[in-house]
Amino acid sequence: MANMSLKKNEMPSQDPMVRNRNFQEVALGYTEEQAIDEATRCLNCKHHPCVAGCPVEIDIPDFIMKTAEGKFEEAYQIICQDSSLPAVCGRVCPQESQCEAVCVRGIKGEPVGIGRLERFVADWHIANAQDEPVRCPENGRKVAIIGSGPAGLTCAGSLARMGYAVTVFEALHTAGGVLVYGIPEFRLPKDIVQKEIDALIELGVEVRTNMVIGRSITVDELLNEHGYEAVFIGSGAGLPMFMKIPGENLKGVYSANEYLTRVNLMKAYLPESATPIKKSKKVAVVGGGNVAMDAARCAKRLGAEEVYIIYRRSEEELPAREEEVHHAMEEGIIFKLLNNPVRILGDDKLNVTGIECLEMALGEPDESGRRRPVPVEGSEWTLDLDTVIMAIGTSPNPLIKATTEGLDTEKWGGIIAEDPSGQTSRAHVYAGGDAVTGAATVILAMGAGKCAARAIDEELSGMKSCAEKNNINI
Repeated sequence: MANMSLKKNEMPSQDPMVRNRNFQEVALGYTEEQAIDEATRCLNCKHHPCVAGCPVEIDIPDFIMKTAEGKFEEAYQIICQDSSLPAVCGRVCPQESQCEAVCVRGIKGEPVGIGRLERFVADWHIANAQDEPVRCPENGRKVAIIGSGPAGLTCAGSLARMGYAVTVFEALHTAGGVLVYGIPEFRLPKDIVQKEIDALIELGVEVRTNMVIGRSITVDELLNEHGYEAVFIGSGAGLPMFMKIPGENLKGVYSANEYLTRVNLMKAYLPESATPIKKSKKVAVVGGGNVAMDAARCAKRLGAEEVYIIYRRSEEELPAREEEVHHAMEEGIIFKLLNNPVRILGDDKLNVTGIECLEMALGEPDESGRRRPVPVEGSEWTLDLDTVIMAIGTSPNPLIKATTEGLDTEKWGGIIAEDPSGQTSRAHVYAGGDAVTGAATVILAMGAGKCAARAIDEELSGMKSCAEKNNINI
């Protein structure tokens, strides 16, 4: 019987004033009863708009129907036909602007909690499944994947399910890309990421860490000397940007990339960490995206007494997920909106002592459609601080471009690739995710990885002979 409640089942979570001092996961997940109850809110409507709203085209109504019936493993397997990282996506995918945004139930109430249900069935599988994944018969062809973030892992998993021998090359000592170095433990536990990676390894994917493409080995060498017939570049966008204002070279100024990598990958929050981070009292994070929220919430958990978000537009224009903004506010993060830094202040020992800002007003819309912030004359003010974290964006590392013959890139560094195939200007080389688009979402990177896998298969073997022959939904 359909559940016609206008509201989702609430997600159980830690108390804000408890969780802002620990790195345990904020959201605790649905119980079986809550998941079944939420799943019965789905009307299984005729046109399935939620599927069209999903970048990887998961059969959402079907997996929800199985969840409503209590057939959780079957629900998980339906998701896995299209997604290599369901436990990750259930936690960090912006469903509110994608599948849930077009849910029919959202017309007169809240949409079905699709992301919460995806997380539930993925976690249920991890906790209860016994059977090992069935490997596809090998087709004798080799593909190299550069980067083990969401784009690379998705491409790798999709190709492995079609019988390709896939090797993933990761520059860091741990696989996972932005999933391990960028997203905090309290949003995405690293053991969850590792279990998703382990599942791909069980499918036959080889993961090689400490491999810096362009230094350890080049794309040209992979193709010409090591027998790989295609290469997918999913190396992300890890080069931090700065505002180029006075004081950015002071001690106590971090890029969000460095700060989050120290916290998430190097475990700087642990007392015994070999790479500790500064014990700050007052912190300002410049930016308004998910990365800024992550950095601010980490600073709070590391013991900072006051943590500020400084963003030049209003709350309505904040690019971060609404849920992340809400959680940050609950945890005591202070928002200084419609303000823009113009100078970072320091003492004679080059330590950060404060930040000078200008108040802003919203003018006419810019090329993105958002109203352009303009400074308010004579509105300068200062804030006493000891740490500043810049979270204003990232760009792709130029190393791969510089060491790969015939690979065209945009002026800002992104690799030029055809949409949706990911084919680059270099034959047999594909690219997708943040390396092409600049910093974006995990699910969009996954969609790019999936599309590139399809294109690689079409080039090397033809969809009919591999994907369709093995009944792979890719």
